[in-house]
Amino acid sequence: MDSWVRLLLLVACLFPALVECRVRHYKFNVVMKNSTKLCSSKPIVTVNRKFPGPTLYAREHDTVLVKVVNHVKYNVTIHWHGVRQLRTGWADGPAYITQCPIQSGHSYVYNFTITGQRGTLLWHAHILWLRATVHGAIVILPKRGVPYPFPKPHKEVVVVLAEWWKSDTEAVINQALQSGLAPNVSDSHTINGQPGPISSCSSQGGFTLPVDSGKTYMLRIINAALNEELFFKIAGHKLTVVEVDATYVKPFKTDNIVIAPGQTTNVLLSADKTSGKYLVAASPFMDAPIAVDNVTATATLHYSGTLASSATTLTSTPPKNGTAIANKFIDSLRSLNSKKYPAKVPQTVDHNLLFTVGLGVNPCPSCKAGNGSRVVASINNVTFVMPTIALLQAHFFNISGVFTTDFPGNPPHTYNFTGTPKNLQTSNGTKAYRLAYNSTVQLILQDTGIIAPENHPVHLHGFNFFAVGKGLGNFNPKKDPKKFNLVDPVERNTIGVPSGGWVAIR
Repeated sequence: MDSWVRLLLLVACLFPALVECRVRHYKFNVVMKNSTKLCSSKPIVTVNRKFPGPTLYAREHDTVLVKVVNHVKYNVTIHWHGVRQLRTGWADGPAYITQCPIQSGHSYVYNFTITGQRGTLLWHAHILWLRATVHGAIVILPKRGVPYPFPKPHKEVVVVLAEWWKSDTEAVINQALQSGLAPNVSDSHTINGQPGPISSCSSQGGFTLPVDSGKTYMLRIINAALNEELFFKIAGHKLTVVEVDATYVKPFKTDNIVIAPGQTTNVLLSADKTSGKYLVAASPFMDAPIAVDNVTATATLHYSGTLASSATTLTSTPPKNGTAIANKFIDSLRSLNSKKYPAKVPQTVDHNLLFTVGLGVNPCPSCKAGNGSRVVASINNVTFVMPTIALLQAHFFNISGVFTTDFPGNPPHTYNFTGTPKNLQTSNGTKAYRLAYNSTVQLILQDTGIIAPENHPVHLHGFNFFAVGKGLGNFNPKKDPKKFNLVDPVERNTIGVPSGGWVAIR
């Protein structure tokens, strides 16, 4: 019997047309590199000396092995943002959650299989603020012989949006933790690592996207920024949205896309002009009284045959508080829900949860700048305390005292969530909410008005979900579910909780 098994495995790998048998190997060397932007230089942490980092390519059903070697002084982990980690939780990457970090001078091999996914995702560091410069694209191609559910583009281009600080980003977050105040906002946004010319550094160049007239291009757009939702726009051109977060959607045309940190959007760009240069812009979206980086990153769409000295056709960016523009885009997203790619939306749920998402203010005697207080984040009034042993390690090896399983499935106190409560203090803990295997879950993510309402991007590691509803104000469990879309809601791994509102996912 053993010899027959060996023979079948040999045949499978010798005849890939019958059974695809591909293991893809990558090596990520985490190293320092000097980088100059905004007319100033600083050392940054990179993978393979690249910013953004290298693109990881795979096909659906491939197994991916990435050896990460840490050559810098910081502890490091890499998260494969949006990859379904089915029985491969050890490979997900968040430090002290699924693994202990990779110490300086050490290495770790991430091993996972791409299951039922095709499209664009991203990878990034998942410890400290290293992801500011340690990030890159994941491109998952369909299985061989399987076409896109839209016309095949002439060329595909990865477009990574990010933020840039002149200061050392680790110093920025450490200063915030010591002071108790919010961290300083970035000094600019970037498109494929370049801010483009800005007033304080007009000599700086930007990313150029060359195109041929009459051809169609697919842009794989990624928001790798730490904190900010962004608008993306190209002067004089419509964009046809065909996929978000590595799931196909019903195609629709738009002037602008809005994309939260950790989200991806694939669009088709028709180069329907005869010639010219056109501005590409990434600008912030924030519809709450929260400080953001107001600098617009720019790039250039350059038609072949157009002189470099030709004037660039400009465009106006959406207003920073362009809620109507953002909502129009978000409300247009629908799962493709075809026979080949159905939307398998859970029609019943085993767990009905409500998580309030927001800020709090806790005592901090050493925080002089914060007058003895520190601004913290919380969910259901619980501020997470990072353990020193990874949660998955503690679970697997049955190590007690690392975490508890009493995370509340609903807010411990009911009040007008979008208003301001009397008590701004949160509780601290390393708590988990336990689910049985194969459970179906409905989760309402409710923004709060503690300090100020704010749009919060929320990412579910290792799994996807359907965004079945959203609204302003407080979620009404009697009225709002009647308006849920349980037919073709968009499927995602990252969702923006609207400022002063709620979103429902299953």
